[in-house]
Amino acid sequence: MIVKNIKGKFSLVVLAIMASLTSCQDFIEVEPQDKLNKDQVYRDVFDADAAVVGVYGKLMGLAEKYVVLNELRADLASPTENADLTFQELHEHSVSANNPYANPKDFYEVINICNDILKNFELMRADFRLDTDEFNERYSDIGTLRSWLYLQLGMHYGSVPYITEPIEDIDDIADPNEFNKIPFEQLIDELVAFTESLPYTDAYSGDSSLVINVDGYNTPKFFINKGCLLGDLQLWKGNYLEAASHYKNVMETGTGSGNIGVLFDTYRVGSRNVSTNDDLAVGYLRFREQDATGLVNNNTQGWRSIFAREKDARWNTEWIWSLPFDSNFAPKNPFIDLFSNQGGSYLLKPSQRAIDLWKDQDQRNGIPYDARGQKFSYNIINDQEVIVKYLYNYLNFNNIIPTPIDEFQTDGDWFLYRAAKLHLRYAEAANRDGKHRLANALLNNGIQSEYGVPGEDDVTNIEQTNLPFPYNFDARQGDFPYYRGDWHRNEGVRGRAYVEYKQVVGDSLISIEDDLIEESALELAYEGNRWGDLVRVALRRNDPAFLADKIYEKLSKEGNAKADEVRSRLMNKENWYLPFIWKEEE
Repeated sequence: MIVKNIKGKFSLVVLAIMASLTSCQDFIEVEPQDKLNKDQVYRDVFDADAAVVGVYGKLMGLAEKYVVLNELRADLASPTENADLTFQELHEHSVSANNPYANPKDFYEVINICNDILKNFELMRADFRLDTDEFNERYSDIGTLRSWLYLQLGMHYGSVPYITEPIEDIDDIADPNEFNKIPFEQLIDELVAFTESLPYTDAYSGDSSLVINVDGYNTPKFFINKGCLLGDLQLWKGNYLEAASHYKNVMETGTGSGNIGVLFDTYRVGSRNVSTNDDLAVGYLRFREQDATGLVNNNTQGWRSIFAREKDARWNTEWIWSLPFDSNFAPKNPFIDLFSNQGGSYLLKPSQRAIDLWKDQDQRNGIPYDARGQKFSYNIINDQEVIVKYLYNYLNFNNIIPTPIDEFQTDGDWFLYRAAKLHLRYAEAANRDGKHRLANALLNNGIQSEYGVPGEDDVTNIEQTNLPFPYNFDARQGDFPYYRGDWHRNEGVRGRAYVEYKQVVGDSLISIEDDLIEESALELAYEGNRWGDLVRVALRRNDPAFLADKIYEKLSKEGNAKADEVRSRLMNKENWYLPFIWKEEE
């Protein structure tokens, strides 16, 4: 139940967001003695808020499927010996009719709730139960979430029914005579048109009844970021200037703030602190930079803390969209069972291809591996390679062999969007729009390094791009005269990761794009992005081998006898997609 205080705001919003909901309609209709009448729902803005929170509660039931589909079908994750045929089929791209991942019904259940909410919000606006601002914010949020769900369906199933009105019996979707499928390319067109038409593209305003801090949870980060999704859709569409514009608006979130930390750090990917390591960077203890054992590796400092630290001010500078699992409420955190070999089923592990990618990087102190891999994204526990990004608040990593802090304390997060992903996507769009130097700067050492002049003290005319929006960046940092440009702390994705500069080889566009997609693997592994990255670039280049070769390499490195067969199958893009097999009961 959601409890309202006397001001009408949620005092137990965490309960609501964690609730295990059959549907949003169940959430707002069921009370102890009887069902509510129609005139007892969607009465005011607080009922509208209950609907919004309810659909996000339902969305959280998709967390495991989201990660499994986007990682296991790609090249960075593999099934363990504990995994059953379900995962092996996904791994080898030979999904049978009985595989539950071939069933898109759970996506459509959330979509249908969104459709119902959108329709009722329109009715509420028409008879003034919501004012214009209240309507615009909530309608745009749910509309954007629906578009995100359809994007997931498209990249995994290819042709799917695009339904924008609520239907009484969701199983009717299985009838092709009732609902025709549209190709993925047409779906993207529909999603771009609808999402661009939404009346509100910012985050919820600070005075919204949905924006509060309670029990350590910062509710604004619960809700999908509209600018990020608009950028992603335009990136898929190939409208690179529009994509970069949406991304840049989000990147500038801190601009104009009176708080220096917010202004210079929010979504900037930088701010290395060499003296205290109070940052989100791969770093070493001061004066021990050449000592591998001096790596900053704990839950409150450095790169690892991105996934482990409290939801403090620095956490807010990186995370854009993140949904929390709480031990006290349903749905249960699925990632412990999926990844942990201590108290979990240990079903997925890093692929050998992923391990080799991290090993092939060199740190700037000469240490020959990327610490984001074998130190932070996975560990060796009981002689097994364990993906640990989701486990830092569950396992005690101070032990020689990490063990559960408390098997009943299963708090965690569903990682959905953060600043590094935003920068890599922006750079992908900028690179395709001909801004190769800028894209390479954000990939590597940052704006100031790329646009500076060694030995020049007067930075008035350097350390900035001098380009029009959305490619305008000011990273000036000088004392005579004094400058502190908004982007002077930007360090670049590889700079923050403390790995060597990535050189451009051959054609700038293709070389930088290849590097960006590889960097996404190194930086964002197991956060649910990899399959989409491979499909998007393979479609853009009309080059199935871009995708097929990476899956082949994963299987081949593991000695899978089907590696050649799978590559041959994936050279036909129609075989990239799951069979659309509707089942009424899972």
